[in-house]
Amino acid sequence: MRRTPIALLAGLAALAVALPATAATPSFKGSVGPGFTISMSKKPTKAGKVKIVVSDKATFHNFHLSGPGVNVKTSVAATGSKTFNVTLKKGTYRFVCDPHASQMKGSFKVS
Repeated sequence: MRRTPIALLAGLAALAVALPATAATPSFKGSVGPGFTISMSKKPTKAGKVKIVVSDKATFHNFHLSGPGVNVKTSVAATGSKTFNVTLKKGTYRFVCDPHASQMKGSFKVS
């Protein structure tokens, strides 16, 4: 039976501690409907990769997010949950319901 030297195990343990952990992608929630409502419960403020989970609760609305390098949306006719993985850059982002953009809208700034 071979024994692993304690120094080797200690070195591997030190290496594991020294390596940076991969941070989880920040997640944000958006919703549209029912009724004439569109919102994000918390809005991103920092540039980088994010996950945006949209709850679409109406067949006559959509959730359309646009800004620097981003242009994603749910379907007007569909309902349910839709996840977008996007990379945000510095700038202003807008989310709207396309059929009702004059009254159903919001925005956030990323730095």
